[in-house]
Amino acid sequence: MTKDRLHIGFITSEFPHPELTKAGGLGTSLRNLVVHLAKTDVKVSVFVIQQAQDRVFEEDGITFHTLAKKNYPFLGWWLYRKHVARYVNRVVHQEGIDALEAPDWTGITAFMRFKVPLVIRFHGSDTYFCQLEGRKQKPKNKWFEAKAIKGAAAYIAPTTYAGSESARLFGIDPDRVTTIHYGLDLSLFENPNPRAFVARRLLNAGTLIRKKGMFELVQVFNRIAAKDPKAELFLIGNDSADALSGNPSTWEMMKEQFTEQALERVRYLGKVPYKEMQLHIQQAHVCIFPSKAETLGMVTIESMAMFKPVVNTNYGWAQELIDDGLNGFKIDPSDIDGQAERVLQLFDDVPACHQIGEEARKKVVSTFDIKDIVQSNISYYKALINADRPRT
Repeated sequence: MTKDRLHIGFITSEFPHPELTKAGGLGTSLRNLVVHLAKTDVKVSVFVIQQAQDRVFEEDGITFHTLAKKNYPFLGWWLYRKHVARYVNRVVHQEGIDALEAPDWTGITAFMRFKVPLVIRFHGSDTYFCQLEGRKQKPKNKWFEAKAIKGAAAYIAPTTYAGSESARLFGIDPDRVTTIHYGLDLSLFENPNPRAFVARRLLNAGTLIRKKGMFELVQVFNRIAAKDPKAELFLIGNDSADALSGNPSTWEMMKEQFTEQALERVRYLGKVPYKEMQLHIQQAHVCIFPSKAETLGMVTIESMAMFKPVVNTNYGWAQELIDDGLNGFKIDPSDIDGQAERVLQLFDDVPACHQIGEEARKKVVSTFDIKDIVQSNISYYKALINADRPRT
């Protein structure tokens, strides 16, 4: 007998909520999915590990299970995972959860076995990012991630590129990876007057970190400022330490590399509230994201949804975001002159900005609408569960 209501559980180390510990992009993409799953007829449970206390509460149709950190005198990493698995399996049995999902990052489900199928979603493992950045990886991180991924029944990736690269790095069959994009709630990214913006304002949003192309962006804006003294650059996002140099502040390093003329036209706002972020996108003339390491790049999609011309990276994952020259531009982050010239052209050609912005919005509506993405996820879960269920 088939249940009337699908029940999916999510295991995560982060989730954006005022009563939970700090969350980043992984948690945000998970929240976008589960909130909209809960608005359908899907029952959702979220298990958030490494929290301050054990607690169960419900909110907006989602049941949250927070599992407190535990200290063990020996083999704590293994014993805590066994504790989490026991707890989750108990809830799986009691609540009738049909399938579980977890992220690839740091392999949080390594050494866990579950009574229902486990899906690993390739949000971007440490292994994946180390490969893209040419950075040495801690052996422990790769070991945990490999164990977790080998223990999954199936895999989802936000782009075909992220899926194929992850499959290659972990030695799994790429045909077992299904591409389902992250979705965007288009009602939160409306721009009622796309023709109203602050002329010659360039916007970048995201953590200030080397892998996001921050030092390339400095050089790009130095060239723009030298040719256009009215240009300005707005930077939004958390500062971070630089792993390569050990410097505790990427922003301080960036300031040293801006020319004096350029730095006078830079405003660094730090992290801003989600709704305020939308206002800054609206006000931008052009958005620029020269990232060298992503799985998808949600801020690119958010900017496109608000009718903005985007100068983006041309790395693999960007192939599914932008059709070059139609709804945005893809340029190698190392091509400093190419990026600067494109931004200056857009500053000088407002009609082209409007046309590209219109096409950008169409691309997001057709490809990244959360309503369609949620249905794709539901269909995927149902197919996985039916394939796993023994035939009688």
